Amino acid sequence: MKPSHTIRPVFDESNLVSAAGLVPALRLAESAGLYGLLEGLTVPSPNAGVKTAGVVGGMLAGADCIDDLDLLRHGGMGRVFAGVRAPSTLGTFLRSFTHGHVQQLDKISGALLAGLARKVPALVSGAGTEDIAFVDVDDTIREVHGYAKQAAAYGYSGVRGLNVQLATVSTEVAAPVIVRARLRRGNVASHTGAGQLLAQALGTARTAGVAGPVLCRADSAYYGHAFVATALRHGAWFSVTVRMNPQAKAAIAGIGEDAWTPIKYPHAVWDEAEQRWVSDAEVAEVPFVAFTRRRKAERVTCRLIVRRVRRLQPLASDGSEQGELFATYRHHAFITNSDLDTIQADQRHRGHAVIEQVIAELKDGPLAHLPSGKYAANAAWVAMATIAFNIARAAAVAANMATARWATLRRRIVNVPARIASTGRRLILHLPAHWAWAQAWTALHTAATGPPPATAT
Repeated sequence: MKPSHTIRPVFDESNLVSAAGLVPALRLAESAGLYGLLEGLTVPSPNAGVKTAGVVGGMLAGADCIDDLDLLRHGGMGRVFAGVRAPSTLGTFLRSFTHGHVQQLDKISGALLAGLARKVPALVSGAGTEDIAFVDVDDTIREVHGYAKQAAAYGYSGVRGLNVQLATVSTEVAAPVIVRARLRRGNVASHTGAGQLLAQALGTARTAGVAGPVLCRADSAYYGHAFVATALRHGAWFSVTVRMNPQAKAAIAGIGEDAWTPIKYPHAVWDEAEQRWVSDAEVAEVPFVAFTRRRKAERVTCRLIVRRVRRLQPLASDGSEQGELFATYRHHAFITNSDLDTIQADQRHRGHAVIEQVIAELKDGPLAHLPSGKYAANAAWVAMATIAFNIARAAAVAANMATARWATLRRRIVNVPARIASTGRRLILHLPAHWAWAQAWTALHTAATGPPPATAT
């Protein structure tokens, strides 16, 4: 395609908005109680709740730094939304946060998630049922630059940055939402504070309506007594990758060859003659006692499930290299106390990778930068990004786009241009004709402005 005529641009239309999808998205958040919850924020700044909503709204529209919050000040946005503030005002507001205020935001985020789940029941599908919910914990380094960033340091990734630790909840049919997130100094160990984070995440998940069994998943960085003991204390299952210490290696070495079961793995082939999956992946399990160096009462009796994948050997097609003398394998082990069978437990454990998608979406959005030199301001930014992410996820579900990424939601639903007209005491948004996702936009608007869903009595 190419421009069809000579075009002269003029920025003079005061009745246009470029992010009309913020209207139903923030209406949905309002119906879930966002503005009432923000009234409890005690930041020493006038209209703290309005300013917080402004930052969240900017993030929903694609802002990834303080200057980008000017996305909200154009055309007719002042007619559609009240309380729009300048980026400089919002930057000053963020710098007024303390650690206690950030904790208030965390509490607001948890309560808002529960409200969104009531408004959009499919957000946490399985709530109130016996479906398994998965709570995943992980952390990531967000690289920063400059010497003015408080708490920045070189972490395990080898880059200078700050550490963001988060927990998500999801099910087999529902995409993950964030139940807890927090900013930490850059050189902190991944597992530090894992028990407290998991306890808070489980509490938020239950408040959001998760009533069935919960499986807490984590990688080997979280293999420790604190994480596992917290899951047990809250009546949850755990599934944690094991570090290859001498105890784990000895347990794996003791597994007999007849104990391995082939599993359906990427690129596996179904053999009709033998009625089994032919692949290089197999699983087995043995009883296991974890944390034997701790007191006897703190040791955990569980199952050690091992997946082994054949190592690729060089081909000897030209006869210059010796062929395979014996098979060697890479072993991946994790401990669990679930009552799932071996293959199911392995499949569910591999599903932990879903949290990487959440991290990627955050880095593609508001966590592209940590915009302030002040640590508490960046921690507040992370907390607001969590609120924005969950609103976006609820909006996607309400728009019948449950599996859409945040960037997709922005393109199709949020960043839609509209012209404002008025009739009587109402505003009318004239959206583009033949918009491919008009039906999804309308579904979100209906869910945001309609009555709450009926509940069974």
